Amino acid sequence: MKSAAAIWPVSISQPSLALCQLSHFGLLQLKGEQARVFLNGQVTADISQLADNQWRFGAHCDPKGKALATFRVFGRGDCLTLLMPTDTLAIDLVQMQKYAVFSKVELSDVSAHWQIFGLLGSDAEQFITAQFGDMAGTALVLDDGSSILQCDYGYILVLSQQHAQAVTHQHAPVSAHLWQAVEIAAGVANIGAENSGQFVPQMFNWQAIDGISFTKGCYMGQETIARMKYRGGNKRALYVVQGEISAPIESDTQLEMNLGDNWRKAGTIIESTMLDGRFWCSAVLANDTAMDTQFRLSTQPELRLSLMALPYTLDSE
Repeated sequence: MKSAAAIWPVSISQPSLALCQLSHFGLLQLKGEQARVFLNGQVTADISQLADNQWRFGAHCDPKGKALATFRVFGRGDCLTLLMPTDTLAIDLVQMQKYAVFSKVELSDVSAHWQIFGLLGSDAEQFITAQFGDMAGTALVLDDGSSILQCDYGYILVLSQQHAQAVTHQHAPVSAHLWQAVEIAAGVANIGAENSGQFVPQMFNWQAIDGISFTKGCYMGQETIARMKYRGGNKRALYVVQGEISAPIESDTQLEMNLGDNWRKAGTIIESTMLDGRFWCSAVLANDTAMDTQFRLSTQPELRLSLMALPYTLDSE
């Protein structure tokens, strides 16, 4: 795992410590003696190799290989939790329950029972150690079910009310904008409801961050995903677009790219946020898009946006 300093975007000031309220995330829980076997047959991540002190990226796809949801999965024993955007959770829970009836597993939205935070900053590791102890892996599950997930740029805290009160008593939480900007810059695609079922996972670089296992057994949509890796054919990838804008974007805002004297719609915005007057978004674009391409927003055409290099490579589909 890389250090936060190694991948921190130079255009974002790194705080000593920031506790971000991640209310845009929800939690889908799977519980039962067949929870791991069931989930392993549904998603791109290899759940059979997931240890109690680990978390992994994954995607749940439809039979055609289009991602219904992207998530982080973690848990202990026969209880697994998927962290994903709340609007996607509402869609994915219904889809997954269609197949769960054939297994000894219970699925439920447990978002209301936990508070979710993102912890960022140069003092984040020291704070986690003082508050929760040393982490033996990338995930720490506490006795009351609270969980700490370590990533390259910070920590995700899934806390019970008691732990949440203790943490927020020391540091007042701020909005999710800082977390979202850093996560966008890290090239992580949080698929929202509006983009559910639109893209094969390689189209948002899921293979580059170990979100797809190409060695596990069968799972939903595997044929399409494997064919895209071994036979090629993928023409899209996730990019990071950023720049200064004058106002928050509207819901119908489109990303446009410059082609000589003309502008045309460019791909699909996956996630966006504003931080200190700067716009950040992840977008699925043609995978041959040049890094010096100029972009703009359809609702603010006078301003220019640019691509930012990803912190990982796309050598493998």
